[in-house]
Amino acid sequence: PLLAVNIHQPVKTVYDLLESKGGLALLDDPVIGTATSEILPDKDKHRSQIQLEIRRKEKAAEHIVKKYTSRKLSADDIRACMYSISDNNSFLNSNRKPVIECIDLLKKYFSPATVEPGYSLSIDEGISGARLSHTHELQYNYVLQSLTLWAAILEDMFRLWYLAEQDLLSTTQPYELRNTGQGLQRVQQSPRVFRAMHEILAQTKAQLGGWVGSSVIHLGDHNVPNTLVFIDKYTQVSRILGPLITTLNNLESACAESEGLARYLQAYGGIEKAKTDILHDFFTHAFDGSGGDNFFDAGSCIDGRLTSAWNWCSQLANKPYYPLFRLTGFLSFDGQFDK
Repeated sequence: PLLAVNIHQPVKTVYDLLESKGGLALLDDPVIGTATSEILPDKDKHRSQIQLEIRRKEKAAEHIVKKYTSRKLSADDIRACMYSISDNNSFLNSNRKPVIECIDLLKKYFSPATVEPGYSLSIDEGISGARLSHTHELQYNYVLQSLTLWAAILEDMFRLWYLAEQDLLSTTQPYELRNTGQGLQRVQQSPRVFRAMHEILAQTKAQLGGWVGSSVIHLGDHNVPNTLVFIDKYTQVSRILGPLITTLNNLESACAESEGLARYLQAYGGIEKAKTDILHDFFTHAFDGSGGDNFFDAGSCIDGRLTSAWNWCSQLANKPYYPLFRLTGFLSFDGQFDK
């Protein structure tokens, strides 16, 4: 404002580019999914199958380019659009996939109707740091709802990011520099992202048929000062769940490679017991409302569910099963696994 210069440039989307050049039909082409898919290495796939998938993707991409190239829409434009769509697919595989796998593990190892001896998910406020009191069934549903909501948020992250930029650069909702207890922050109301979050929350509630806990969404306050902080918080979900999933998946292969680890796990009670113990602790104490100075900052609100998961991460080194994380290559939640 002091320089009287506006440097704001709207984000260019695939839709905007194709619409401006008469190429929207490309998005409805039957092979666009194949042309923009991410081909992941899979231990159940033979090399020949992976090579076949690569050839199919390349063939589909060339089909799209040849079919939709025009005087207005160049081949480079089309490839840029397909790369952008592929980026989103890659984001979903690396960020949303761990959440889906975690939901599958919850359903595989636990049931809301039955409780295996020693593996109740129930929590009581004031015990082991918990700020909530839930029965086993209530806690199971609370965890399922939280994970399902995270998956829905990550599914829609690119739209939320697009809206976040509009909120951050809004001329009608200026920011206020304020000490939030986490240093000096730009506290700014974010109506676009706030509305979008309520839409996602409503859809998740309708999908699950109910809701456990609070529906309060912190945005534009001392907990989540602005949408940049909001985006950062939810891009951490995969960094929390990814190492957990990787550790569980690595237990069998690590035992096959190390006779010492195999003996250690046998003395522990076996691989399945180790997996169940880890998941039981995670589903209990990563979703217990802990991690904040008061109930408003943590608890069962939408933001507080993630705060509790962060708190569990900070206490991992004190867990009795922590050696299993280290022996399967875990270094930290911010680093890679030691191969």
